[in-house]
Amino acid sequence: MEDVEALAARDAVSVNQFLVQAVTEKVATSKARGYLAERATRATAGDLGRILAKAGTAIPVPGDELPEGWPDNQD
Repeated sequence: MEDVEALAARDAVSVNQFLVQAVTEKVATSKARGYLAERATRATAGDLGRILAKAGTAIPVPGDELPEGWPDNQD
């Protein structure tokens, strides 16, 4: 409980408000995880390739290149 009190004090909120915020964030995370899992079940193997093909041929920003071994990687 001391940790919670210290974190609440650091955020300048009451312990109650800190706990409400923590629960709210946990609920939002759980909902997002469920949504993403549901979307993943609808994906097919070629979806990402088709989406990337629509993006064009601009040179990627450094650090945003396709990983080595990616099927469409021309390097």
